[in-house]
Amino acid sequence: MEEDSQTNLKKILNILIIMAIIAIVVCSTLVVRALYTSQKNDKLADGKTLKIDSVQNEVELPDDVTINLAVIGDIMCHNTQYIDAYDNGIYNFSYVFDDIREELLQADFTVGNLETTFAGASRGYSSYPQFNTPESLAIAIKEAGIDLVSTANNHSLDTGYSGIESTIDFLDQNGILHTGTYKSPESQSQTVIAEIKGLKVAFLSFTYGTNGIPIPQGREYCINLIDDNFIIDRLNSAKEQNPDIICVFMHWGEEYELTPNEEQIHLANLLFDNGANIILGSHPHVLQKMEKNDKGFVIYSLGNFVSGQVKENTRDSIVLNLTVTKKGTGEVVVDSAKYTPIYTYKSGSEKRQYKVLDIKRALDNFDAGNRYISEASYNLLKTEYNKILSIVGPEF
Repeated sequence: MEEDSQTNLKKILNILIIMAIIAIVVCSTLVVRALYTSQKNDKLADGKTLKIDSVQNEVELPDDVTINLAVIGDIMCHNTQYIDAYDNGIYNFSYVFDDIREELLQADFTVGNLETTFAGASRGYSSYPQFNTPESLAIAIKEAGIDLVSTANNHSLDTGYSGIESTIDFLDQNGILHTGTYKSPESQSQTVIAEIKGLKVAFLSFTYGTNGIPIPQGREYCINLIDDNFIIDRLNSAKEQNPDIICVFMHWGEEYELTPNEEQIHLANLLFDNGANIILGSHPHVLQKMEKNDKGFVIYSLGNFVSGQVKENTRDSIVLNLTVTKKGTGEVVVDSAKYTPIYTYKSGSEKRQYKVLDIKRALDNFDAGNRYISEASYNLLKTEYNKILSIVGPEF
C-alpha cells in the first residue's frame, strides 16, 4: 500500500510539473504578443508609422509612392523668336509649344532652365549677348505645363540686379516656382520644396558664373555660384527640411561639347556624396549623356528646349521623363528614364515659324501623308533623331 501511495504521489507531481510548464509557455506567449501590440505607434527612422499585424506579428511598411518628373532644357529667347511671336501689338509664344504641350501636362511635375530675364518692356527687349525677353513667355511656359524653373545661369544678371528682381516677380505672378536667384539673403537661405503626390521634393540650383558681369556688392545673395563648400552647405540645409528627394540643377560644362568634362564629373560625385538624388545639367546648349548609379541619376546637359540658335546640335533636345519612387523603407530609386527626342523647327512661313516638334510624331505624320514639314526637313529630322539617341544613351 505504501508503494502504491508513493507511485500515486509521483504521478500527481509529474502532472503538476507538466501543468506548470504549460502555464509558463502560455504566459510567455501572451507577454510577447502584448509587447508587439504596444509597438503599434513606434516610428521608423524616416518618420513613418509601423503597422503591426496582431495575428501574424509581421511588420507592414508604408506604401511606395511614385512620381513622374518631366524635365526640359534651356528656355531661351533670341530676337528672331520674339519678332516671330509679335502680332497686333502683343507677344504670344503659345503656338511654339503646341506639339509637346500635352506630354508636359501629363507629368506630375515639369521643370526646366530659364536662360533669359524678364526686365520689362521699358528696358527694351534684347537678344544675345544680354537677354531681356517679353514677359508673356512666362505665361506661355506656364500654360505649357512648366511648374518650376532654375534661374541660376550665366545670363541671370544680363539686365542687372533689377532684372533678377523683376524676373522673380513675373514668375511669381504666373505661379511658376523658381530656384537659383533671390531678392534677399533670407530667400537664398530657404530651400524650395514642392509637394508632389505627397512627396517633398527639394530643388537647388547653381551656376559657374555670370559671363563676367559682377555681382552687386552687398547683394552676393542674389545668385548661387558653384563652390564645393557652398554646395555642401546648401545640401545640408535642404536635408534639415527632411525632403524625400533632392533635385539639383547645375549650369556647368563647355558650350557645344557633347561629352561632360572632368569638372562636371567631379561636381556630380560631390552632389551624390552629399545627398542629391537627381542632377540636371545645362549650359552646353547641346545634349550630353545621362547615367544612373547606386546613388542617383544625372543628365549632364539637356541642350536647348527652345532657342533661336542655328549652330550644329543646338536645336536637338529631349523631354526627359523620370519615374522616381520613395519606397516604404525610405530608399529613393529612379525606376526609369524615358525621353522624347524634340527639335526646334523653323518653317518658311511669314509668321509663327518656330515650333518645338516631337520628332517621331513629325516623321510618322509625314509618312502618313500629313506633311507639314518639307522632305528636306523630314530627312534632317531622321538624322537628328538618331543622333539624339546616340548622345543621350539608352532608356531604362
